[in-house]
Amino acid sequence: MEQIAIALTGATAVWLSQDAREGWRKWACIFGLCGQPFWFYSAWMAGQWGIFALCFLYTYSWARGFRNNWMRSNVMCTPNGVHSRNATGYHRLCIQLVAQMMPSYKPSGKPPQSGAPPKLLDRVRERIRRLGYAKRTEQSYAHWIKRFILHHDKRHPAEMGRAEVEAFLTSLAVERNVAAATQNLALSAILFLYREVLETPLPWLEDVVRAKKPARLPTVLTRQEVQALLAALDDKLGLMVRLLYGTGMRLMECVRLRVKDVDFGRNEILVRDGKGGKDRVTVLPKGLVRPLRLHIAQVKVLHATDLAAGLGAVWLPDALAVKYPNAATAWGWQYVFPARNISTDPRGGVRRRHHVDEKLLQRGVRAAAAAAGIVKPATPHTLRHSFATHLLEGGYDIRTVQELLGHADVSTTMIYTHVLNKGGRGVVSPLDGLSP
Repeated sequence: MEQIAIALTGATAVWLSQDAREGWRKWACIFGLCGQPFWFYSAWMAGQWGIFALCFLYTYSWARGFRNNWMRSNVMCTPNGVHSRNATGYHRLCIQLVAQMMPSYKPSGKPPQSGAPPKLLDRVRERIRRLGYAKRTEQSYAHWIKRFILHHDKRHPAEMGRAEVEAFLTSLAVERNVAAATQNLALSAILFLYREVLETPLPWLEDVVRAKKPARLPTVLTRQEVQALLAALDDKLGLMVRLLYGTGMRLMECVRLRVKDVDFGRNEILVRDGKGGKDRVTVLPKGLVRPLRLHIAQVKVLHATDLAAGLGAVWLPDALAVKYPNAATAWGWQYVFPARNISTDPRGGVRRRHHVDEKLLQRGVRAAAAAAGIVKPATPHTLRHSFATHLLEGGYDIRTVQELLGHADVSTTMIYTHVLNKGGRGVVSPLDGLSP
């Protein structure tokens, strides 16, 4: 197909280099069609121009996508020049064709530059990564910025202001009936867009009112309910749930746990890059030392199998893979709870074994709670609340609990003190004082 197009383009170039009237007559005579009436030569000329148009579209820059995908060729003739690994006479003919069709054409030896600015959401992602925000924050902000734009019929945010922002938040509260925390998340994403990406100095940004978040008490399981929940889980999920309850780790802190951060000698776990990017130390329950050792031994066998297959590398934060090229395959950097299958990194496109999907643990806890007959809304984070509450019930200092949980302010930990008094703040109901 490509050779045919090259031949037709070359023939058309030769035809265009001559006088138009003599050209189509001469080409017609080559095919034994001399002495034909004028209308025949006109049709012949129109056909030649049609062939030229097809060849021109085939080689022109904005059609190169179809051409490269279909023909897998590295030949490209554009108004910015011809770019190929192998220069041929066809390239020079192509330049002549484009020059005749576009008088202002000036060949260039540089590849064509798109010149198109990055899309708005791409700019948002680049800025978030530049500031070192979490991946979940990137996904949430991009989602709410996209919804904000779609809500206003794809208008550019630079053309909108306070009225559009408040209209969007009002629609979330009235029409979608979302929680106050969701409204504040959407507002944070929009404010980030205007402040960090568009860099728009708008005074109304400071006046936008956030939704008032109601004070909620955490759901806490009793010790008996925790035992029933653990009894309804299988070995692997049961080990993760025991670790959540026994250490007070968050869901993502548990699934992202690395082998090097488990210290069996000191009976402690080093939680890396927790909420707010902070590290902390928490307790490793003595009852989990043996089962966790056995589990890590099985993971080491799986890692050896991956290495033998040419895999075995994990994702490393903060470009450590560049600074330490062999760290990605080192045993200490492997996940304690790896995924069952190899997956492809959505950012880098590298195939490797990631950590276990957190949704698997969330579904497992819900199913176990239902099987144990627990009517409370039990989630993996409920076990963190239960960890803190049961420590306070056991008489541990609230500052100690604060450090184990990684709270920046002790007032956040104070919310668990509501269970220290039996009943409603230790008050005896007057009904209980009545004689039977």
